[in-house]
Amino acid sequence: MPAVQPTKLPLASVAGAATALVLLTALNFVNFIDRYILPGVQELVKRDFQISDERVGALTFWFFLTYMCAAPLTGWLGDRYPRKPLIVAAAIFWSLTNLLTATVHSYFALNLRHAALGIGEASFSIYAPALLADFYPQHQRNRVLTIFYTAIPVGAAAGSALGGALGGRFGWRVPFFLSAIPGIVIALLILFLVKEPKRGATDLYPRGQKQTASALSLVRNPPYLFATLGMAMVVFSLGGISFWIPSFLQRRAGYSPGAAGLIVGALTVLGGLGGTAIGGWIAQRWLRTNHRALYLVSAWSALLTVPPAVLCFFGPRSAIVPGLALALFFIFLGNGPLNAAIVNSVSAGIRATAIALELFLIHALGDAPSPRIIGLVSDHSSLGTGLGVTLISLLVSALLLFLGARTLAAPHTQDPEPSNPGTQALPLQA
Repeated sequence: MPAVQPTKLPLASVAGAATALVLLTALNFVNFIDRYILPGVQELVKRDFQISDERVGALTFWFFLTYMCAAPLTGWLGDRYPRKPLIVAAAIFWSLTNLLTATVHSYFALNLRHAALGIGEASFSIYAPALLADFYPQHQRNRVLTIFYTAIPVGAAAGSALGGALGGRFGWRVPFFLSAIPGIVIALLILFLVKEPKRGATDLYPRGQKQTASALSLVRNPPYLFATLGMAMVVFSLGGISFWIPSFLQRRAGYSPGAAGLIVGALTVLGGLGGTAIGGWIAQRWLRTNHRALYLVSAWSALLTVPPAVLCFFGPRSAIVPGLALALFFIFLGNGPLNAAIVNSVSAGIRATAIALELFLIHALGDAPSPRIIGLVSDHSSLGTGLGVTLISLLVSALLLFLGARTLAAPHTQDPEPSNPGTQALPLQA
């Protein structure tokens, strides 16, 4: 096997990569603020429109329906055109959609607004990881994507807290309106400060070989498929829990909307940020001795989430908040490693399409149906029982990821940087 050529970035490229990472992470933070304002105000929305839990859950379903339908086209565009202008356009589009929330005065219009929001957010979620992969070589992507995806718990927490605090005082439309401004500002900073790198610039290939890829190759790529399906089951649980836990705290523990939003926000920041950082650190060290570490950390993350989640949903009231804190910490342990596993399992020429298919599957099988399913079960029993459905998907996720680890071929090259052992060349897709 020919030697793999090291990828070393010049000083200017390092500075440009750092700027891109900071701005894209900031925009991801705003992205998840916008997405999680609804859970913080959904009890207010429910009273305003006089709708059932199932119809509240349907708002997220329609958001992810357009999110998923937009993914194939946006993935195709991302593999053929520069990603930076597409990211800027997506951010401005979803920010302007938030501004239109002030005009929403019917359930149909609210659904339409959520559906439009999904188009912009889907585009960004596809292009940003693919762009970062071209700024950073493979042995750095676990760390980089761990940083990028810390925006999920922090942004989700801020969105829920912002929704609860501002919505309870000024009405549920106000937090949506205010969240539009940061997205536009960061999009303009990306437009003027980020220089897009050459596609595949940091990928490692055997000397004399070029990457080849096709969309069909994704269905013949077991590491990619197991990681994506495992992620879908985690997203089913996390999406359902994130959507309904503020209501669960209000109904089961008697908290006000503002207090419930602040509790969920604080626990998501502490547990999510801590879990994401620690999970990425564990995976990076474990990669030195086990090339399957990204999958194994993610599998154990799903398994360890089950016991505290049981305590939260079915235990005494005094155990709800501690159980939730531990569940959030464990479920986020696999956040960075699993996303890095998916990005690393495909080559640069097909990466945006691969991420688009991943997003389609994880939302189609994950957080698009889960809030509605939980709401439906809740309407016929209790919200705690509805949330218990997420325990099954966590167990399925762990099984899929353990199986996926077994399909990962042993590394056939040495890491070009001794401080980062365990790295292998990207698979060359046929």
